[in-house]
Amino acid sequence: MARSLQIPDAWSLLPFFTSHWPALKTKLAAETRTILPPEIQRFAAFEHTAPQDIRVVILGQDPYPTPGHANGLAFSVAPDVPLPRSLANIYREMEDDLGARPKTGDLSHLAAQGVLLLNTCLSVPAGNPGAHAKLGWSHLTRDVLAEVSRHNCAFLLWGNHAQSFRGDIRSGNHLVLETAHPSPLSARRGFFGARPFSRVNAWFQTRGETPINWIAAP
Repeated sequence: MARSLQIPDAWSLLPFFTSHWPALKTKLAAETRTILPPEIQRFAAFEHTAPQDIRVVILGQDPYPTPGHANGLAFSVAPDVPLPRSLANIYREMEDDLGARPKTGDLSHLAAQGVLLLNTCLSVPAGNPGAHAKLGWSHLTRDVLAEVSRHNCAFLLWGNHAQSFRGDIRSGNHLVLETAHPSPLSARRGFFGARPFSRVNAWFQTRGETPINWIAAP
């Protein structure tokens, strides 16, 4: 029997799961189109780390609309999937910044280190990017940012959409880096050359904390 979708216990007290999730779940159940990622992966971003252990938040937009690409972690794909264009640009910047990049498009090694790879929309109909943008997932994003920012954290807000959630980050001694999105349409307008990965690690080092191993699992 296939495992049903479960809300990770550490995140289950977010207001979203009482106030908005029941109605949103009903809308998803009524969809006749193929919805990505597969239901069992919809909350994958929350399965690796509890809110209090998140160290970096990277906000995506919505999942990849190509079947076989989206896996519940923003920008990530399975190891055998060719790099989508935005991820290829992220890796290009990572290599320029750090001198190396992961061998595959699988970013689960980052999630395991407390990097929350969160799309602001957790579902998309196959072949219809942005079609669920107004379904109500933004309420979850706002709750997550408010909860995670109870402690100091680094936030990478790539593009105008991600930056529209800046006001949901609580005041604190955070590192907030705002750049253009890594999409091919905008990467040359401020994403390339921003060096976000080394800047995050420099911030951790000034705080006496372990940097993120962006390239591979430690």
